[in-house]
Amino acid sequence: MNKKSQAALEFLTTYAWAFLVILIMISALAYFGILRPSRLLPDRCNFGSQISCVDYKIAYGTGADGTFSLRLKNSVGEPIVITATAISSESVTAFACTGAQTPGLPFTWGSGIVQDFSFTTCNSAAAGFVKGEKGKVTLALTYYAAKSGSTYTHQVSGDVFTTIV
Repeated sequence: MNKKSQAALEFLTTYAWAFLVILIMISALAYFGILRPSRLLPDRCNFGSQISCVDYKIAYGTGADGTFSLRLKNSVGEPIVITATAISSESVTAFACTGAQTPGLPFTWGSGIVQDFSFTTCNSAAAGFVKGEKGKVTLALTYYAAKSGSTYTHQVSGDVFTTIV
């Protein structure tokens, strides 16, 4: 009877050691960042069908050094007037840019025209972004069709998920 309990104990001990080795290996992989899913995801810029994203960049910085730049194409099919922009992020301290915005608002954006949007004095460090890591910023554009007038405003928002440079 004692030999059966000893065999059962040795069996469970062997499984416990194997389980412990697996836990140590997973912990080591997580510690060195191999299991970080954001590192595996590609950079992307997603807007609605009205606006096409051509290029994008989030530059790391504190104070006046941080910038957020986008190159967007008007795919609405007619000239539009951009009246407002809003930037946000999912971090505890929201990503915000307090400096100059290029182009100034409001401005008319022709159909099919590629336009550069640049935001300066962004708080990328305060928002928790780390240089060389991925970051996600949301940009919302409020616009109306030039021929319809400001009574018929629309809003399109897009996400930029990229490596902070």
